[in-house]
Amino acid sequence: MALYDLYSHPTEIVYRAGLCSKAAVFLLLVSSLTYIPPLLVAFRSHGFWLKRSSYEEQPTVRYQHEVLFVALLSSNSGEYLAWSTFPTFNQLQGDNLRLPVVSAREEDRNQDGKMDVLHFRLELPLKPTEHVLGVQLILTFNYQLTRMSRFVMQSMAFLQSFSPIPGSQLSVNGDLKLQQRQPLKHRGLDNRYNVSVINGTSIFAVDYRFKRIAAAYYERNVTTILADPNPIWLVGRAAEAPFIVNAVIRYPMEVISYMPGFWETIKFAWIQYISILFVFLWIFDKIKMFVFQNQMVTAVPVTSLTPVENYKKHLS
Repeated sequence: MALYDLYSHPTEIVYRAGLCSKAAVFLLLVSSLTYIPPLLVAFRSHGFWLKRSSYEEQPTVRYQHEVLFVALLSSNSGEYLAWSTFPTFNQLQGDNLRLPVVSAREEDRNQDGKMDVLHFRLELPLKPTEHVLGVQLILTFNYQLTRMSRFVMQSMAFLQSFSPIPGSQLSVNGDLKLQQRQPLKHRGLDNRYNVSVINGTSIFAVDYRFKRIAAAYYERNVTTILADPNPIWLVGRAAEAPFIVNAVIRYPMEVISYMPGFWETIKFAWIQYISILFVFLWIFDKIKMFVFQNQMVTAVPVTSLTPVENYKKHLS
């Protein structure tokens, strides 16, 4: 009658020795070489501690209906027309003040409760003898992030365009992009930049200069810029026609950089450590088996009962 292998199980062999024996010292040394070097390898390979991470978020952006506008009429004499939504600035302009017709509309194109684009239009009335050679414009926004830390700030979009040829219209189409010099916190409220970009209560003309406003704004570690505005300068204005500024500003999905918390940092480090540890465990397990099986250190081998044998012994 032919015989077939129907079932098998391994027999465990236990090696016994004193705590002060060479076998115990060898095992302590091997354990140290098994668990400590993987930590050193992972650490020295760089990137062990996760110091910065990123995620995607659609920011909550709302146009603040604050405008600072200057139109350059002559590059030689410095003639200009100006207007803003700040009464103090308008009072400082004297004869250079010109009231435009302004309209603004925001759209939520995907109906997710967050605005996606701003349509801005400014019509500056001009005299037949006036011609616009350049434009400077600041629009302000309330900008919020909520997925990780709650980040709130007052930001701006700055636009300027100049041409040696008098224009009739300036068309702009760009994205309000987030710029970070440092990562955000992973939780909590961050409102350090939740202050007005333009000091609209100041009675000093210097506080409304574009250079001064931009210099103070870009000192921040987190800002927004009007990216890829692609300005189109149109010429050929009729004598009685106004100069028009058309701007389409989108609020795109952003990749936010942030500082990960403790548990995320540990999780990332643990994965690296374990992946290297598996290799060391396999190598040193083979080394321990070779040393003890060949009695290279003094230890008494004892055959251990299998779980089934232990169970039968317990029943008896």
